[in-house]
Amino acid sequence: MASDRRTNLADAALDVLADEGIRGLTHRAVDRRAAMPPGTTSAYFRTRAALLTGLVTRLVHLDQAELRTVAEEHPPPRTVDELVDRIALLTRRRLTGEGRRRSLARYACAIESVRDPELRAILVPRENAGREAVRQVLAAQGVQDLEDRTHTLLTCVDGLVFDRLVSGGEVTREALEGLVAAALRRQPPHTQGPV
Repeated sequence: MASDRRTNLADAALDVLADEGIRGLTHRAVDRRAAMPPGTTSAYFRTRAALLTGLVTRLVHLDQAELRTVAEEHPPPRTVDELVDRIALLTRRRLTGEGRRRSLARYACAIESVRDPELRAILVPRENAGREAVRQVLAAQGVQDLEDRTHTLLTCVDGLVFDRLVSGGEVTREALEGLVAAALRRQPPHTQGPV
């Protein structure tokens, strides 16, 4: 029961953060969002730091669950085109619906983690099916510095998602093809001149 309550409060905190930003994230706001009596959040997450840690832990759990679900629903990509398709699927999920809300919360927490080593340690990228799929496709293409290129590609995709959250719009297939081509160090198929 207590773990269910903590999970519900962490989910409510994610919603507050997505809707109101880091300044709006208070124990009282979480109580209201969770429809709990005043003081409930502070009983489970005594300090703001504890609330942020609980929120970030829940966020990472939800992100990892989403990656597992995508991996279960779709065969592993074997070609560059299939990799671009998979990245496109994940970026769409990160920019719409609940995925968009989690993305907003994730980036707010990333900024907070600059000054909080505990949050930073929780948010650090993890091994998962998505990362492994990228690694395998790059390896099949003969990429030598596999870990660096995998990290760089995923970081660039993350940056593109951040840009679209801030500026609006969607991530185009051409943009993703360009990022994958850069990871492979070859010309993108839809070269349109300098950006």
